Amino acid sequence: MERTLFSEEHEQLRRSFRRWLHAEVVPHLDEWDRAGILPREVFASAGSHGFLGMAVPEEHGGGGTRDFRFNLVIGEEVQRAGAAACGLGLTLHNDICLPYFLSLCTDEQKRRWLPGIASGELITAIAMTEPSMGSDLASMRSTASRSGDGYLVNGSKTFITNGINADLVVTAVKTDPAKRHDGISLLVLERGMEGFERGRNLDKLGLHAQDTAELFFTDVPVPLENRLGAEGQGFRYLVQHLPQERLSIAAAGIAAAETALGWTLAYVKERAAFGQPVGSFQNSRFVLAECATEVSIGQAFLDRCVEALDQGRLTAEEAAMAKWWSTELQNKVVDRCLQLHGGYGYLREHPIGRAFADARVTTIYGGTTEIMKEIIGRSLGL
Repeated sequence: MERTLFSEEHEQLRRSFRRWLHAEVVPHLDEWDRAGILPREVFASAGSHGFLGMAVPEEHGGGGTRDFRFNLVIGEEVQRAGAAACGLGLTLHNDICLPYFLSLCTDEQKRRWLPGIASGELITAIAMTEPSMGSDLASMRSTASRSGDGYLVNGSKTFITNGINADLVVTAVKTDPAKRHDGISLLVLERGMEGFERGRNLDKLGLHAQDTAELFFTDVPVPLENRLGAEGQGFRYLVQHLPQERLSIAAAGIAAAETALGWTLAYVKERAAFGQPVGSFQNSRFVLAECATEVSIGQAFLDRCVEALDQGRLTAEEAAMAKWWSTELQNKVVDRCLQLHGGYGYLREHPIGRAFADARVTTIYGGTTEIMKEIIGRSLGL
């Protein structure tokens, strides 16, 4: 089905980003996969080419447009290049962290942080999850107690994407432990703050080139000027920004499924078994017909959600629908495509094998499939 979502301006960005990606990232995929982290220079290079901070106002060094379709182009091309692990840090920076700075920063904070975010000099992360906390944000134990003209932060976070590389970490803390959701605030912790330590770079099943870390806070002094928004309003801010985060994950899921389908179509046309191409067997045709149909349906819904987001109409329930459906579909399609590759699909060096491992976490982070269904179910009055 023909997509009508993009203009020529979006396609120009696509062509430019694709050239940069294949020149600066793809040749190093295996190297960075083994290292477990992207060099910081990748962010600086992306920023110098205008691929970071597209929504940052021009006076602060950004592109000056809050059109999520530009973000979508970058997310799609990352998946099509088989570079999910390398691209996740960039999409987290653009799609998930940046909106907090744009909507909550004071003028002084914008002058201090936005130029570096747009240039890639300042890498961002967001820290919500804790070792003893799953999806229940109200149960977090990290605290920020008032001390002089600021706060003292104590606690820990885990599974933090960009956790090793990050210079600015939007951190959810309890400023009033006696309260649940109303006691949460957002503070920006910066690289080099006394008492702010990073633990190990976690050894994950997939997404190996993406650094994912534990963070530890021991009496970290954070000035009042590093608080985002009002005290006690952190949960409300998180809820406001989660739809875009979930849509970003959904978009990556659809693009990953589409990419796996393309790889597999090419493979089954070339690979022979019993004297004929694997793709000529009825089972192969039926499997790929089902995958192609479901990906097309998912793409159509996703594009409508992107339009709704840019128009300020995307609801939390619609974002939850997109997130769980797209990521479950990603896992289903990649699994079925790997099966058609046979033994070669099980090799980590093969793109479909890497995509299989990378896909598994997508139904977990950003809100599990079960939590997405809970959000939707409650919206139905159940």
